[in-house]
Amino acid sequence: MSRIRSRALAGAAVIAVASLLLTGCGSGTAQDSHSPGNLDVATGGAQFATADTETAKFGSDAAPGEFPRTILHAKGETVIEAKPIRVVVLDSGELDDVLSLGIVPVGIANPGASGAQPTYLADQLEGIPNVGTSAELNIEAIAALQPDLILGSKLRADGLYEQLSGVAPTVFSIRPGFPWKENFLLVADALGAEDQAQSVTDEYQAAVQSVQESLTGTPTISMVRFRPNQIRLYGNKSFIGTILTDVGLPRPAIQDIDELAAEVSAETINEADGDLLFYSSYGPPEGTAETAVTAGPLWGRLGAVESGNAHRVDDETWFLGLGPTGALLVLKDLKEFVG
Repeated sequence: MSRIRSRALAGAAVIAVASLLLTGCGSGTAQDSHSPGNLDVATGGAQFATADTETAKFGSDAAPGEFPRTILHAKGETVIEAKPIRVVVLDSGELDDVLSLGIVPVGIANPGASGAQPTYLADQLEGIPNVGTSAELNIEAIAALQPDLILGSKLRADGLYEQLSGVAPTVFSIRPGFPWKENFLLVADALGAEDQAQSVTDEYQAAVQSVQESLTGTPTISMVRFRPNQIRLYGNKSFIGTILTDVGLPRPAIQDIDELAAEVSAETINEADGDLLFYSSYGPPEGTAETAVTAGPLWGRLGAVESGNAHRVDDETWFLGLGPTGALLVLKDLKEFVG
């Protein structure tokens, strides 16, 4: 197993027992399970904490940069004969991963029917052809690009795996989302980019530590996302949940769950309160309940709103970033809000 992946697994144990003493204006709803890890950047990312042990077992036993190599992943084992050069990515998480490693893909799937790629990555995507959407891939378009590696997830494209692996070696994670760190290391293993990945994980660790050092207390963080016909309070098994856990910031009880999210209604939005509240909409606010709820009397009575500690954030990074570059942008924002 690669050097960085072994350290990631070791880091899971460290995160579970280490703590950083933070004092101040927290609401008193902190959970012991959310003390931050001992993030020693000088060790080269040894405490890059594991959020999902099932995904963390994937990867290669090859020495860094060595090919051929066999990759264990969500669909079995795939042999990659030589370092991939022409890479096709099937979702925004894999796109963030490869760009974070300095690799520009030759083809990308659009993450949704809108055809929009993440704007925070847009300056790196000019001229890259699309190969359909994550829900409706164009196999012929992928084959025409003559890729030597295809990266995706079982959740998004399980039924097309055999066709895709007939085009090029294909490596799948289980799913995007909360295992974003493990998925990034899997991508790095497939690309033989362990050294580059080490630099990225070190940068992430340094950013986490910087947020920790800026804290003046332990504010309880509430995450609210408005979706069409749905209001979600995001839990620990989400992209943003893993970042907040790494920093060591507590969550309200309803969000301190090993689930993606809990649902509330406009009538029970009081359950979304916290010392700090961050919210966004998936898509235009007029397509969700955001405008109506935030203009309503119950929202105005939330403690975070009354104290001026409710902040609208960028949905593309805070909830859809799904990779190291997105995570670093979230940490940059978070430092400004909690410092």
